[in-house]
Amino acid sequence: MVDGEAAPMAHSLRGQIESGDTYYLGGCPDNSSAHPGCAASAGGFQGCLRLISIGDEAVDPISVQQGALGSFRDLQIDTCGLTDRCLPSYCEHGGECSQSWSTFSCDCAHTGYTGATCHSSLYEQSCEAHWHRGDSSGLYYIDSDGSGPLEPSLVYCNMTDTAWTSVQHNGSHLVRVKSLNEESPHPVFFKYMASMDQLQTIIDYADNCQQELTFHCKKSRLSTPQDGTPVSWWAGRTDETHTYWGGSQPDAHKCTCGLEGNCIDSQYYCNCDADRNEWTSTTVVLSRKKCLPVTQVVTRGGGRPHSGAAYALGPLRCSGDNSFWNSASFNTESSYLHFPTFRGELSADVSFFFKTTASSGVFLENLGITDFIRLELRAPTEVAFSFDVGNGPREVTVQSPTAFNDNRWHLVRADRNVKEASLQVGQQPRKTQPAPAAGHARLQLNSQLFVGGTASRQRGFLGCIRSLRLNGLALDLEERATMTPGVEPGCPGHCSTYGHLCHNGGRCREKRRGISCDCTFSAYDGPFCESDISAYFGAGSSVIYNFQEHYNDTFSKNSSSFTALFHEDLTLTGEMATLSFRTTGTPSSLLYVSSFDEEYLSVILAPNGSLQIRYKLDRHREPDVFNFGFKNLADGQLHHVRINREAAVMFVEVNQNARRQVILSSGTEFNAVKSIMLGTVLEPLGADPDTLRAGARGFTGCLSAVRFGPAVPLKAALRAGGRAQVTVRGHVAPAPRCADAAGPGAPAREATRPLAGDAGRSGPADAGQPLVNADGGDSAVIGGVIAVVIFILLCITAIAIRIYQQRWLYQKNETNIPKTGDNAETALKSELNMQSTVNESQKEYFF
Repeated sequence: MVDGEAAPMAHSLRGQIESGDTYYLGGCPDNSSAHPGCAASAGGFQGCLRLISIGDEAVDPISVQQGALGSFRDLQIDTCGLTDRCLPSYCEHGGECSQSWSTFSCDCAHTGYTGATCHSSLYEQSCEAHWHRGDSSGLYYIDSDGSGPLEPSLVYCNMTDTAWTSVQHNGSHLVRVKSLNEESPHPVFFKYMASMDQLQTIIDYADNCQQELTFHCKKSRLSTPQDGTPVSWWAGRTDETHTYWGGSQPDAHKCTCGLEGNCIDSQYYCNCDADRNEWTSTTVVLSRKKCLPVTQVVTRGGGRPHSGAAYALGPLRCSGDNSFWNSASFNTESSYLHFPTFRGELSADVSFFFKTTASSGVFLENLGITDFIRLELRAPTEVAFSFDVGNGPREVTVQSPTAFNDNRWHLVRADRNVKEASLQVGQQPRKTQPAPAAGHARLQLNSQLFVGGTASRQRGFLGCIRSLRLNGLALDLEERATMTPGVEPGCPGHCSTYGHLCHNGGRCREKRRGISCDCTFSAYDGPFCESDISAYFGAGSSVIYNFQEHYNDTFSKNSSSFTALFHEDLTLTGEMATLSFRTTGTPSSLLYVSSFDEEYLSVILAPNGSLQIRYKLDRHREPDVFNFGFKNLADGQLHHVRINREAAVMFVEVNQNARRQVILSSGTEFNAVKSIMLGTVLEPLGADPDTLRAGARGFTGCLSAVRFGPAVPLKAALRAGGRAQVTVRGHVAPAPRCADAAGPGAPAREATRPLAGDAGRSGPADAGQPLVNADGGDSAVIGGVIAVVIFILLCITAIAIRIYQQRWLYQKNETNIPKTGDNAETALKSELNMQSTVNESQKEYFF
C-alpha cells in the first residue's frame, strides 16, 4: 500500500520469508563484497525517511545516532534537510521545474525559449532579421521583445525589396452590412493572430505600418446629408473612434476625394455621400501607427430599399525594424553612451552587433558596489564576458581562428542566470560556465550603464555597435548619440557583411538601414536575385536582343569597363553565358549570338538530345564544333548550362557537373557582336547547316536565367523598362519557374515529331562531327497549316461562348440577385464585378 491505497495487483506467497539480522536503509555500504545481498545497481536514496518500522518493531534513529543500534554515514538525523528548489521556480516562460537533491533543471520544450532557465528566445526578433539572413517569404514565429514577457507570435514575412510583416485577423473577407437602420448600428470586431501587446510592439519597432480598408456603398452614406454627422466609423487599438477614411485629418470627417476636390459629386466630401443608385467603392490605406490596427468597424445607413454597404479590411502590414538597425559609431576611446542601470538580478542577457578595425575595446560595462558586468573585445581574436555577483570575478571567453576586427558585423550573445553563464560570438561555438553550487545568485548593480566605454574612460571601443538589447529591451543608441560628443548616430558599410545575400551576379547596394540587391545585370530577379526569369516559348517564337541599342542606351554615359564592350568596331576577347532550359523537342536552338562580321556562338540540342556548342570567331574558317557526350537533355527535365570563354580556352559546365575544358581553333576574338536570338533564328548569316536547321526549328519549352556577359534578354523582354531593344515574335509567355512547369498552357511534355532523317539515330554523336542535314518535307508544312486552322476555330468558339456567358450572367444579376443566404458574399462580389458604369475617377486611393 502507498499512501493508504492498495496496489492493483496482489500476489499469493507460499511458505515463509526468513529475514536476516541486518537491514540497509537508503543505500548499500561501499564494501559490497561483504554484503552480497545488497544490490548497488541503483543509486542511493536522496530525501527524508521517518516513522520507520520493521515488522511490529519501530526503528529509533536516535539510537542509531548514539551507536546503540547499527551505524550511519552522511546523514542528518532527527531533521529533514531537503530543500524545495522549485519553490520559487527560476524557470521562465512556462518552463517546467524538476530537481535532484542538490540542483534543479528546467524543461523548455514547447515554450519557444531555451537555456538553463528557459530565458533566451529561439526566434528572430522581426521579419527584417529573417530578410538579412536570406530567408524567403513564409510564415515565421517572431519574438519582438526577445527574452521579455511577450510570447512569440506567428506572422507572414513577405520578402520584397524590404521585409513586410503581415498579421492576419478573423475578418479578412468581404463583409456585407446586414443592418442598414440608423437606429441599429452594425459593429464588427476584429481579432488578430497576435495579442494587442504583441501588435503594439511590432508597430512600435516598425519603420511604418499600414492597413487597407475598402468600403463599397450603394445608396448608403457615411454621414447624414443634413449636418454631416458621421453614421459610420472605425476604431483603433485604443478604442478611439475615427471618422476619416484615408488621407484626411482625424477630425476632418472627410474622405481623400474631399481633400483633393475630385469626388464624384463636388458638394459632398465622400463618394458614398453622393447617394448613387450604383455601387461606388473607396479604397483607403490607413497609416497612422498610433491608430493601428483597426479593431472595429461600425456602419449604419438610411434603411432604404435597394441600399447596400460592404467593406473589406486587409491584414496589418508593417515594414522594417528600426531597432535592428539602430546603431552608433564610436570615434574616440574616451567616448561612450550612458543609460539607466541594467536590471538583471537573476537573469541577464545582452545581445548586439559590432564591427571594428581596432584590436581591443570595452563594449559595455555596468558597476555595483562589488558586483559588475562587462563585455569587451580583449584581443583581435578574443571576446570576453566577465561579471561578479558576490562570489568573486568570473569570466567566459570565446576564441576565434579569424580576427573579429575585420570591419564586418559580428553578433554577440551573452547570458547569465542562477545556473550558468554563456557567451556566443557569430558562428563560433557557444561557451558556458556553471554557476557555483552555493553562494550569491543576484546581480546587484547601481551605476549607469556605459556603452562603448567605461566610467574611467579607458579602453573605450572604436567602431560601430547596433541592435543593442538587454533582456529583450532595445536601447535607442541613435537618440543618445545625437547629443554625445565623439559618438555619431548610424553606421554605414553593411554590404561587407550582407553582400553575400545577393546571388547570381546581383550587386549589393548600401541603404541607410540595411542593403538592397540590384539585379539589373543579373538573369534573376527578386529581393536576393534568386528568382529565375523564365519564359515559355511556343512553336516558331523568338526573342531578339540587339546589342547596339544596349550600347547606345545603357553604356554611352557609363564610365565603367562596359562602356565600349559591344561597339561594332571593337572585339570581345572573352564572355560568360548561362542558361537553363526544359524541353522535349529536338533539334532545338537554345542560344544564338551573332555579329556584324558573320561570327557567331550557337548552343543547340542535336536530334539525339545531346548538347552542342559552336564557336565561329573567324568568318573565313569553319566553326569549332563541340559535342558534349551527356545524356539526352531533351527529357522534359530542367538542365543548366554555363559557358565561360577566355581567349581560346572555353569551360563548359552542365547541371553543375565537373567543368570541361576545350580549346578553340577558329580564333580568340568575338568581333562586332550584334544580337542574341532565343528560339527561332532568323537569317543567320554564315551559320553552318546544323545551326541553320536547329534555328529554323527553334525552341519549344521553357528557358530561364539566360545571360550573355551583362546582357539579360529575357528580363529585357518580360520586365517593364527593359533597357535593350528587344523584339518578341510569336508566343513567348512568362513562366513561374522552369523547374515547376514548362509554361502556362503548355503540356507537361511538349509533343514533338521527329523530322525526316532523324529515324534510327540515338546516342551522342562523335565530338566535333557536324549534324546530318535533313529536309522537313511537305508533310511538316501541311501539318502546321492544319494545326493553325484548328487553333483559330477553337479560339473563335471560346470567344463566342464567353460572350454568351457574360450576357447571361449580366441578365441573371439584374433580375435574380439573392437577398439572403449562405452565398451572400459571393453574390455581392458578383454584383460589384458587374458594375461596369463606375469609372476610375470614382475610386479613391491613398498611399
